[in-house]
Amino acid sequence: MRRDVTSSIGLDVTADADLVFAVAVAAAYHPESERLTATLEGREVEIAEIPDAHGTRLHRIRCGTGRLEVRYEAAVAEPADTLTTTATDLLTYTRPSRYAESDALAPTGLAEFGGIDDTAQLLAAVSSWVGTELAYVSGSSLPTDGAVRTLLNRRGVCRDYAHLCVALLRARDVPARLVSVYAPGLNPMDFHAVAEAWVDGAWRVVDATTLAPRSSLVRIATGRDAADTAFLTIVAGRATLAALEVTAVVDSLPSDDVTELVSLE
Repeated sequence: MRRDVTSSIGLDVTADADLVFAVAVAAAYHPESERLTATLEGREVEIAEIPDAHGTRLHRIRCGTGRLEVRYEAAVAEPADTLTTTATDLLTYTRPSRYAESDALAPTGLAEFGGIDDTAQLLAAVSSWVGTELAYVSGSSLPTDGAVRTLLNRRGVCRDYAHLCVALLRARDVPARLVSVYAPGLNPMDFHAVAEAWVDGAWRVVDATTLAPRSSLVRIATGRDAADTAFLTIVAGRATLAALEVTAVVDSLPSDDVTELVSLE
């Protein structure tokens, strides 16, 4: 399965900035072609690659003021290498985190899913419940909203759906984490966020939005929640997002049976 992905980010930098981007496909892939460029007012700027957990490739740019343009493109055809998972990882992804407050949602998890002992069945139940309870409304949530706020508001976007799935799964002692992806078939096209849960010795994709086929997703960043997987982090300085364009296409868009367990390549 060949997938061609691109992203283009325009920033208006108004104070000398230290910026970190997570837009490149994860290190486990072997792209047929790949290119990342950055220009400030038309002049090329230096990009430093920083490896992060689970093959995430962060790219750091330190620059002055002006219009910064960052563009990434890659063609991915070969299956990705299998990611190593340690006992420490499983412990980390069972604990509460900034945007996935599984401790606060423990009573909800017990009330809604307390009678389900099979992990695969629990995965399906959580995904279905979140997809039913929430309404997908663009612009309905804030960047600071976590799973608790999402549940109270009963609406959100992909990262909110994923955070709530992660929190409820952790509340039932299932390791779960957030993954940012390129998502062929997504409409409207954008960066996408899904959850992964540890089921039967493997990470399985959970996408309660059902907006894109899971088997065609391309991993970008993996972590506890959006704090680890955001496409842009402003470490210092000031910058405003002025333009964002994402594309992700596949040679043949697969169907997606929501009852099947699916792992990212």
